[in-house]
Amino acid sequence: MLVSTKEMMAKAREGHYAVGQFNINNLEWTKAILLTAEELKSPVILGVSEGAGKYMCGYSTIVGMVNGMLENLKITVPVALHLDHGSYDAAKACIEAGFSSVMFDGSHYPIEENLAKTTELINICNEKGLSLEAEVGAIGGEEDGVVGGGECADPAECKQIADLGVTMLAAGIGNIHGKYPANWPGLRFDVLEAIKNTTGDMPLVLHGGTGIPADMIKRAIDLGVCKINVNTKCQIAFTEATRKYIEEGKDLVGKGFDPRKVLAPGVEAIKATVREKMELFGSVGKA
Repeated sequence: MLVSTKEMMAKAREGHYAVGQFNINNLEWTKAILLTAEELKSPVILGVSEGAGKYMCGYSTIVGMVNGMLENLKITVPVALHLDHGSYDAAKACIEAGFSSVMFDGSHYPIEENLAKTTELINICNEKGLSLEAEVGAIGGEEDGVVGGGECADPAECKQIADLGVTMLAAGIGNIHGKYPANWPGLRFDVLEAIKNTTGDMPLVLHGGTGIPADMIKRAIDLGVCKINVNTKCQIAFTEATRKYIEEGKDLVGKGFDPRKVLAPGVEAIKATVREKMELFGSVGKA
């Protein structure tokens, strides 16, 4: 059964670790992440971007697939199904479809409008027992066509959103989506500390977890980050393993053309990536 992230975040904050959000793109992706979480006894958050939602035939299709897997794979660890970088309309659609958690990204609105829309969604989520993630200060890179330059959030604005009663807060601290450029200056820990000081016990979210060095990840967790999002790393690992299978001509041997065989190395690559990240985040054995 899907759960909200509320308990996950509270436990992560107290235990000084982070829960990974791994974005899903299809059945293989979802299965690989769930099996790894179960094996490592780690809580997990399945992230769905609006683009992935369209690709997988809509939010109700995803809810049906995930709920079916939880039952048929006998998953016992806490699993949240979470809308990633959702618009106001997408957040409402996911709540309706049966997601257990949503992110409303109002970072591109003036702060007053962000506050008003976030408040309305908090009220709906509280009524239904769901969790809500809000964002202040755009995360850099590209996510479904929205490009941000890695701006840093204003700690005062973070406090305004946190005080509304959101479950967790995504705040830009120089992190970006996608591959990190060679000249990336690193995370702004001074900004993170200022946000932590103004928001108190609010669980903080780090987007763009793929290219951030391990020592920076650990320091971010020490400073209150309880949720870290990973997407690009799984995509790269999956694609590299699939390319290798084709380049080695394995699809030309016997029934190597069977899509289940073609996709199998990619699935194993996702599992290995998820394992590596869960170990780094400290969530192994915390289910």
